[in-house]
Amino acid sequence: MKMKAVRFYAPNDIRYEEVKVPELAEGEILVKVETALTCGTDVKTFKRGHPVLIKKVPSGFGHEFAGIVAKTDETVTNVKTGDRVVCANSAPCGECFYCKRGEYELCENLDLLNGAYAQYIVVPRRIVEKNTLIIPDNVSFARATFTEPLANVVHGIAKTPINKGDTVGVVGIGPIGLMFCALAKLKGAKVIAMGRNPLKLKMAHEFAHADIVIDLKKYPEPAEIIKNHTPENRGLDVAIECVGLPEIWEKMFSIVRKGGYVHLFGGCASGTSVNIDTRRLHYDEVKIISSFHHTPKYFKEALDLIIEGKVDVEKLITKKMDMKYAKRAIEMHRDGQAIKILLEN
Repeated sequence: MKMKAVRFYAPNDIRYEEVKVPELAEGEILVKVETALTCGTDVKTFKRGHPVLIKKVPSGFGHEFAGIVAKTDETVTNVKTGDRVVCANSAPCGECFYCKRGEYELCENLDLLNGAYAQYIVVPRRIVEKNTLIIPDNVSFARATFTEPLANVVHGIAKTPINKGDTVGVVGIGPIGLMFCALAKLKGAKVIAMGRNPLKLKMAHEFAHADIVIDLKKYPEPAEIIKNHTPENRGLDVAIECVGLPEIWEKMFSIVRKGGYVHLFGGCASGTSVNIDTRRLHYDEVKIISSFHHTPKYFKEALDLIIEGKVDVEKLITKKMDMKYAKRAIEMHRDGQAIKILLEN
């Protein structure tokens, strides 16, 4: 059986071509991909490769998807042929040092899945068992496809002490930053969104319903503006960084109040370092939070939020394109011309 799939050959070189549909191993399922989304991780991988996701070439590409179970190995019991499903891009082993402590996102043997930009994808046994969910009939594939990226944010919000009435600032309003804004609003916070891209600034209003939106092109040093929107001009209760640049990490400490929290969500390049004023950490008791990835718990909570209509994720879709135009979609995402592009088969 043949299918069409996007495969990664080298940085900036992905190709839509015909390949053989892999055979199923024990516990695996074959999913007919209905929808997939572009993602910042895919953009980074497209530009420079990825040491974990791309171990050999050519390799499958893409990891946010939803579809219909086309075939199952006979040992699979939790889903059946014809089920509408969304699958995470990973699943923890449940047996390593970190899993035994409930820190599943830090699993030393995380099973990763890549290759969603295709007509079909084989889902490994562990992901089938731990991180595959049935999509209700009243939820579109387009909405369900957001489960994985939203799960990362649900995890991040769960780690962040946000109380009703707090002032939360989010720097970097790509899809992840916008979803941080939306979930902070759900917790009753006053939200200040900060970014540079006109499309993303627009979505900070229309999707996230941020209370204040600051254009960092006009105000590259916004510390005073931010403080003017906080009680007694003392600074943010929580500052969330969703850019992933060391210089932005450092600036986060200038906009948070004494006793506040800095959440460093954006992942910087390996080997980079930052300089932090130790006075702020010690005498001002500013606390640092970080969160990485998601877990089965947060994956399910994310789908529940989508099912309940609490996060209107479809607003983040800038454009819909045929799967064969995946390279163009990734380029548009890379160039800031889209928040998310939905690829369809």
